[in-house]
Amino acid sequence: MNTLLYARKNRIVELMEQPAERRDADWMREAAQQAILLELATLPPYLCAMWSIRHTGEDSSVFDTLHEIVFDEMSHLGLACNLLTTLGGTPVLADESVVPTYPGPLPGGVRPELSVFLSGLTKESAGMYACIEEPDQPLARALAAHTSIGAFYTALLEAFRAHPERITGARQLTLDMPHHGEGNNVVALKTLAAVEAAIGVIKEQGEGTSASPENPHPGAPGELAHYYAFLEIHHGRKLRKNPVTGKWEFDENTPVPMPETLPMGIVPRGGWPRTGPSAPDAETIQILDEFNHAYSALLHLLQEAWKQDLPDEAERLLNDAVQQMFFLQGPAIQLMERPLPGAGGKTYGPEFRYVTA
Repeated sequence: MNTLLYARKNRIVELMEQPAERRDADWMREAAQQAILLELATLPPYLCAMWSIRHTGEDSSVFDTLHEIVFDEMSHLGLACNLLTTLGGTPVLADESVVPTYPGPLPGGVRPELSVFLSGLTKESAGMYACIEEPDQPLARALAAHTSIGAFYTALLEAFRAHPERITGARQLTLDMPHHGEGNNVVALKTLAAVEAAIGVIKEQGEGTSASPENPHPGAPGELAHYYAFLEIHHGRKLRKNPVTGKWEFDENTPVPMPETLPMGIVPRGGWPRTGPSAPDAETIQILDEFNHAYSALLHLLQEAWKQDLPDEAERLLNDAVQQMFFLQGPAIQLMERPLPGAGGKTYGPEFRYVTA
């Protein structure tokens, strides 16, 4: 596996610049690996936002929205892994050179102006999440064309349509996501129709469609695509379709209240310092290390699951990975409850660093 190639800063941009006639099987496998890294990059910031919300019995709409989005992104990661294995490739996840670091850019050169950071939920962080998911032509405002996650998936889909014979159906894992509709499950990708449906789910749940910000899948009536859901949190207002103009606008009469949150500060580049005057106390360091090892174990379980040729063993590893994901919440919240000295009331939070055993 050429992990150095996968980790190149502008690899997705380079792939997008390849003309269609040069998008061979290796191009498709590399593009699918980059899709995996993109999906992986979104989970840590969204998880930090969700975990930072205090449960006080008040309006839970923002928590519910983030919960839906996190499970969507988990399913997108699984579908991206299936895209790679159906092409005969093997996902690379448990490798320091490819695991996203924060603050930092999205993998591959997508949205190069964006720096993705880890913090608790704030209006600023919600705006950053919207930038991650932003389509090339959002309905709420107009932008110049630029490389988006959706545009990259479109290029990969076009290659599948040009070469459906490359779909092998190898090492396909399935997973029914809890509390979600059919469109959110990880499904086997053994045909072109299945690949088209999977990429459609990933794009539309993230960006919406050209006609509506709503998720078009029947299992999610009234649910907004991620980009627009994050914009509602950022602006503190619901999006409504103007009956006169037909345009989607923020409605001043329907607020989206920001929930009470644990005040997790922005994780500095390289993580919280382990030495020097600003280093955490020994107990905080222990929790940070516990979280990082648990996160690294999760990535290892996912990678091993999609390497397996034995379906029963692959399913066992995938189920273990799902349980490991839930385990991360405990130490993450412990960190968010620990004051960050000299930071004006801010607290620590998880780093999502990959570490070897």
